[in-house]
Amino acid sequence: MLVRILEEHEVPEALALVWEVFSEFEAPEYSEEGVLSFRQTLFSEEFKQIIVMYGAFEGDKLVGVAATRNRGTHIALFFVLPQYHRHGIGRAMFETMLRDSPSDTITVNSSPYAEKIYRCLGFEALSKEQNVNGVRFIPMEHKEGAAP
Repeated sequence: MLVRILEEHEVPEALALVWEVFSEFEAPEYSEEGVLSFRQTLFSEEFKQIIVMYGAFEGDKLVGVAATRNRGTHIALFFVLPQYHRHGIGRAMFETMLRDSPSDTITVNSSPYAEKIYRCLGFEALSKEQNVNGVRFIPMEHKEGAAP
């Protein structure tokens, strides 16, 4: 498996993967407003300009997508195709982002669905679940030295 920063021509496929996985696992727990808000952000040009996107590849197949913003200090996207869950792909993407980050602390606004995954990567919740524009999330952080 290879994890690397995506090239511009690979972004549309990556966004389609994110939308597919979000629609299956997270959208059912979101309000209509939250689903629309997520979609509008995901496909906005402004969002694409402020993130660095990573892809995980099995051979030539894109199987996972993650993205950071704020110079690598905040995880903005973290999605793996369901048939590749529990194969270490999320961990490999996280470790790559961690190596690339200039900070000792990385934050994420975890969906309720992904909270357990982030805890396994060494993240801790900073507060209770929040809801902004229908998007449900738990603010979390990972500090250097936490078990990845």
